[in-house]
Amino acid sequence: MDTMSNDSPIRTDPGKRGWVHAALARLEQESARSADTHLLRLDFPGFPGIAFYFKDEASHPTGSLKHRLARSLYLYALCNGRLDEGQTVVDASSGSTAISEAWFARLLGLPFIAVMPACTAPQKIHAVQALGGQCDLVEDPAQVHARAARHAAEGACHLDQFGLAERATDWRGNNNIAESIIGQMCREAQHEPTWIVCGAGTGGTSATIGRYLRYRRLDTRLCVAEPTGSGYVHGWRSRSREAVASQPTVIEGIGRPRVEPGFLFAVVDAVVEVDDAASIAAATQLETLLDSRYGGSSGTNFAACLTLATRMRAAGERGSIVSLLCDRGKRYSDTLFDATWRRDHGLDIAPWQTAIATALERGELVAPD
Repeated sequence: MDTMSNDSPIRTDPGKRGWVHAALARLEQESARSADTHLLRLDFPGFPGIAFYFKDEASHPTGSLKHRLARSLYLYALCNGRLDEGQTVVDASSGSTAISEAWFARLLGLPFIAVMPACTAPQKIHAVQALGGQCDLVEDPAQVHARAARHAAEGACHLDQFGLAERATDWRGNNNIAESIIGQMCREAQHEPTWIVCGAGTGGTSATIGRYLRYRRLDTRLCVAEPTGSGYVHGWRSRSREAVASQPTVIEGIGRPRVEPGFLFAVVDAVVEVDDAASIAAATQLETLLDSRYGGSSGTNFAACLTLATRMRAAGERGSIVSLLCDRGKRYSDTLFDATWRRDHGLDIAPWQTAIATALERGELVAPD
């Protein structure tokens, strides 16, 4: 069998499946080299008896929790016979998934096209291009799926994160974020989390966590943190797969305008809506607390954690809340973390910054007037 390194091309053997076997071996090598991500604990004076944990998915080689998903999507495509040597790979993505998919495409020696809304953060576009990927920018974000399907019709392998995320990942284990969280929590005082909090981009993460909690017969509840008025929010409440968003969001990666195929409502116990300004303010607070910058969806998660903790404290509950740090904040230096950009988008985060700082001291998150 060939010995492979990151820089050497994948060489095929005479067998029909030679390239596929070599590609699978390379993905297995990559997985074995990747250490698990850190689980960080924070305690706040306003919430005695409630421990906060944040799983740092931004520490993956491609800088986000989508590294796990991208690996799973490539494995799924290879094992289902949809991806062959030299074939172009395509997917619709606002950035983080595309960056991870471009990284794996380079690892396997494959061309990659990311179909992205033209309004995607420039840092994300540049990251895909730096990895050798091509960005097909679409003015109307609602058309990214159709554009990706057009590339697929021309012979590309469509990884289809939105259509396949909830089935591409093995929710019983193996590259499973829920399994990792529960394993890391087993030696903590509150080893069975009261809540796990995540967003809903493709629906894959929430589906995986929700299924795994049931599979392990755990009482841990799952909360989806979403931008106010997202498609998921309305779909979860009405159980309608025809639901659409009632307002847009600037928080990339979550807050989908429609109900995606991977959204499983029944495995989610609660949904917390978070204003965009609150998400950004919470992300700035995370930077202060952890001395590292994370993206807007991490802020959305943190704000939802504080909402749940407020409810727990009011009810006299103790326990732990686990959430995700989704991606690196430097990707949003020109947008969410830029004061001029926020002003141009009518986002005043100062009141929410005060509200969040107060909540950490007093144990109650109150929305500013």
